[in-house]
Amino acid sequence: MKNRVLVINPGSTSTKIAVYDDNDVLFEESLRHKNETLANYKSVIEQYEFRKTAVIEAMDKQGICLESLTAIVGRGGFLKPLKGGTYRLEEKLFLDLKDGAIRKNHASNLAGMIAYELGNQLGIPGFIVDPPCVDEMMDIAKVTGLHSIERVSLFHALNQKAVGRIVAEKKGKDYFDCNFIVAHIGGGISVGAHLKGSVIDVNNALDGDGPLSPERAGAIPNCDLINLCFSGEYTKSEVKKKLVGKGGLVSHLNMNDLRDVEQLIKDGNKDAELVYEAMAYQISKEIGAAAAVLEGNIDGIIITGGIAYSKNFVSLIKRRVSFLGDVVVIPGEDELNALVQGGLRVLNGIEEAMIY
Repeated sequence: MKNRVLVINPGSTSTKIAVYDDNDVLFEESLRHKNETLANYKSVIEQYEFRKTAVIEAMDKQGICLESLTAIVGRGGFLKPLKGGTYRLEEKLFLDLKDGAIRKNHASNLAGMIAYELGNQLGIPGFIVDPPCVDEMMDIAKVTGLHSIERVSLFHALNQKAVGRIVAEKKGKDYFDCNFIVAHIGGGISVGAHLKGSVIDVNNALDGDGPLSPERAGAIPNCDLINLCFSGEYTKSEVKKKLVGKGGLVSHLNMNDLRDVEQLIKDGNKDAELVYEAMAYQISKEIGAAAAVLEGNIDGIIITGGIAYSKNFVSLIKRRVSFLGDVVVIPGEDELNALVQGGLRVLNGIEEAMIY
């Protein structure tokens, strides 16, 4: 008997859903939510009932009965630090998603909430898979030069681990027997050192640590940042926005789409070319740092995320890092498939569900 699984992945203005019969997609849809509709809610969490209703109505429109489902898998939200894996949705986890244990008002928190309550109503299990708060970092990787501040693990865990599994399988190996460096390059950029299935070091992509990205400033010289903060020209929230949202390519070129930057370069814009190459340069440095973390014992370097579709940009990274090992490119981030695979591994007895 096949497992029929509903997968839910909310974004800021949309909710992506899909229904699978094992690995076969029955349907997939991105439910768009109008800004004026979302504006009626004071917080993202208050959108919960609206988003849940939208999911149910989409299922009904497709003629797929909720009672036919075996399980529901939601995109993992922001929780307390946890190990990677597929987590069974229980009340404690639900409440932390609802209350915003780490980050309030993040759309991804809604997925687990919807999966939990629908699962309870239907008497079927709900899961989340590899949320962005996965923390497998070594203690030594968290130490900074200030006793009161330590590095935290917030990154593209779902996609990084999914592509790690894919490449390991292609090599005829188990992900938990491999060492990979995975660079997820999109609006945010995270580079993780994967040691036998654990991401033992990674930059905090959510807050803009690491390389500059389309919308994030990346690492900034300390004193210059302090001077900017105390210049009197910006509020605290404005400084944060300069670092995350209006940093990176947006700060330099007032655009966040790499394709637009590449067009500027074709038109002869040397400033655009410099920033473009600097982003690839900084990603390459981060990959080199991850190689040092793994002591050079590397089964492969994986480049993934939306920007990985750009062959020219990827070639700039390959030029600097290919001496470290094989470079595999898996463009995009197939999150819906990654989520269903996490659920199926538990449903098929390959893995045990983790408890939060």
